[in-house]
Amino acid sequence: MLSAPAYPLRVEATLDPRLTRWMWLVKWIFAVPHYVCLFFLQIAFLLVSLVAFFSILITGRYPRPLFDFNVGVIRWNTRVNYYCSMVLGTDAYPPFTLEDVPAYPVRVDVAYPERLSRRLVLVKWILVIPQLLIIGVLATSGWTTYRYIDDYSPFSGLIGLLSLVAVVILAFTGRYPRGLFDFLMGLFRWLLRVLAYASLMTDTYPPFRLDSGGPDPGPDPGSDPDPDPDPDPDPGPA
Repeated sequence: MLSAPAYPLRVEATLDPRLTRWMWLVKWIFAVPHYVCLFFLQIAFLLVSLVAFFSILITGRYPRPLFDFNVGVIRWNTRVNYYCSMVLGTDAYPPFTLEDVPAYPVRVDVAYPERLSRRLVLVKWILVIPQLLIIGVLATSGWTTYRYIDDYSPFSGLIGLLSLVAVVILAFTGRYPRGLFDFLMGLFRWLLRVLAYASLMTDTYPPFRLDSGGPDPGPDPGSDPDPDPDPDPDPGPA
């Protein structure tokens, strides 16, 4: 049986085996300083994506410093969501950093593409519409392309509802249901893949599938997911 192809975005998560029964009720309060930081980072994320759009359109490249910054914003936001609104799979307080933190229970990375299609960047917003319709159900009741970055409403959408079910079960039994965790991670992973594509960080279209569980079948983040060094046949400006 053939394995599913890897996606350039990688998400690895570990369920905290010692989650407290009631801490999830107040985590959103503890996360307020993060919300303040992420408000400004979200604005920067949008501006960087706009600059990257023109860079890709002209040169076929996403400037590496800008790419690393936006990956960092997604990484930071993912840790906060994993802690207090989506999945709620850890009691470990999220660090204030854009960098990867290997010791934290959830990690996100995106393989840097050496080249991106200058033509595809013009139509990604159209191609991603079917995915956005699905994500609108998974994440919130009114999702837009970058809503994930600044949406802190807990327990909204299917992911939030299932997260609430999981922590209610935790409150009464002292155990976070493993099967529900695996399913939630599949949904969360899908959301992040769509975000990466809509943010112009990859030309690989998000698959319509769930890769459930904590481990991710994604590639080594240091690898180049785009084997074709130049997806555009035209040489572009000299």
